[in-house]
Amino acid sequence: MVWKKPREVSGEPKLHRRCPGSRFPRLISGAPTGYRMEEGEDPGSLMKVVHLLVLSGAWGMQMWVTFASGFLLFRSLPRHTFGLVQSKLFPVYFHISLGCAFINLCILAPQRAWIHLSLWEASQLALLLLSLTLATINARWLEARTTAVMWALQTVEKDRGLGTEVPGSHQGPDPYRQLREKDPKYNALRQKFFHYHGLSSLCNLGCLLSNGLCLAGLALGLQRL
Repeated sequence: MVWKKPREVSGEPKLHRRCPGSRFPRLISGAPTGYRMEEGEDPGSLMKVVHLLVLSGAWGMQMWVTFASGFLLFRSLPRHTFGLVQSKLFPVYFHISLGCAFINLCILAPQRAWIHLSLWEASQLALLLLSLTLATINARWLEARTTAVMWALQTVEKDRGLGTEVPGSHQGPDPYRQLREKDPKYNALRQKFFHYHGLSSLCNLGCLLSNGLCLAGLALGLQRL
């Protein structure tokens, strides 16, 4: 019996064939070395729903904490009570933001061939990575330092009989300004607190903006409402 080599049809697309007994494909002779082996697979309906829920939930939470709850609590609670509430709220808030960014990256990153990313796909991954980085900085570094300085400030204020009033309710000269002028240590602590608090606020706004841009991109990609 004579074995005949099969003819190759001109114009036939170059394919990868699997060697018998092997799990790894081999390249057919003559196929271009830059041939793309795999396209990003569709993540499926469930993963799409999870991605949208996690992203929109994180953004909604960040909007509420940043622009609503903080201002309402500050105007309604005694100063030191407000600080206590925020010290319990922010660690949970920052870790949830971190977890949401991590989940979204885990969903999107495996679905794409990195060398063939479009501009929007690369931007989306970069925004989620930025959100993860900023949330990690807040959760693991800035929050603990900001809270520690706040407790030191409150200790000095309690010794002067301050901290039990609701902001805006005091009449007459500002006792906190007078304390800053008389106590250099308190003034230095206050500056340190606002330094950490300012950095934390910038990181939080960066997370909010990153998630908002990702949501805007998803909305613009909708075929219909």
